Amino acid sequence: MKDYLVRAVSEDGTLRAFGCISTESVEVARGYHNTSPVATAALGRLLTASAMMGAMLKGEKDLVTLQMTGSGPIGRVLAVSGPDCKVKGYVGNGNVDLPLNSAGKLDVGSAIGTDGFLTVITDLGLKEPYIGKIPLVTGEVGDDLVQYFAISEQVPSVVGLGVLIDRDLSVKNSGGFIVQVMPGATDEAIDRLEENLKNITSVTTMLESGMSIEEIIGVAMNGFDFHFTEKTDVSYSCNCSRERVRRVLSSIGESELRAIIEEDGKAEMCCHFCPEKYVFDKEELEQILSEVNEND
Repeated sequence: MKDYLVRAVSEDGTLRAFGCISTESVEVARGYHNTSPVATAALGRLLTASAMMGAMLKGEKDLVTLQMTGSGPIGRVLAVSGPDCKVKGYVGNGNVDLPLNSAGKLDVGSAIGTDGFLTVITDLGLKEPYIGKIPLVTGEVGDDLVQYFAISEQVPSVVGLGVLIDRDLSVKNSGGFIVQVMPGATDEAIDRLEENLKNITSVTTMLESGMSIEEIIGVAMNGFDFHFTEKTDVSYSCNCSRERVRRVLSSIGESELRAIIEEDGKAEMCCHFCPEKYVFDKEELEQILSEVNEND
């Protein structure tokens, strides 16, 4: 099944929900970064969340970047998305191998750690991006995002995220949902939502049982008049290019460029988000240096 995202809203506008199937996208990320199961789960959860938070943006060129940096061995986990739900991301240490946690699940919380921060950077094309930063709660991703929405955006939210790894280490299923309580919601509505959420087990268990993401949202929104408003394809997509890398080389300055030319005679630049490698030989570097000097 192709990855996709759905958005739903209650008829009175006091509840909104996002649901995402991200299996193929997370599998692409796993293949690109050759991640261990726990690293795949950590990156997959953040990629799924970024797709849904990207769908919350309005401007065509808006971007949201989610970054978790904790005390765990995985180091940084980062994911980027926009309104088109094209996601990309990476982990600092994709080879992390940890025992299962006490519940017999992949221990994402220990891999990321709790002594650190969740940072959400929202670029709306203004002079400066909006940056929200909170201390990590559990490192499990979903709990930390719930805290972020409550503190930085003052929007009570429920976040469910899951990545199931198959025996061959590929991604068997991946997805998630976000339900948010908007202004005007009554106490009775909030109580009903809380009761509904007791009927949601883990996202991966529900997907594995054959439920669609729409049906999972239906469980969360049971008893509310709501409708789905849109459906968007989700994909892993890196927009790196030789020209982008060339601009990076142009920006490092004359002295550093000269040092690269004299010491290495070439430059190799690898993309963080995909396996692409860009090689600039001495002649190309000298051309870039000449352009830098002309613009000074």
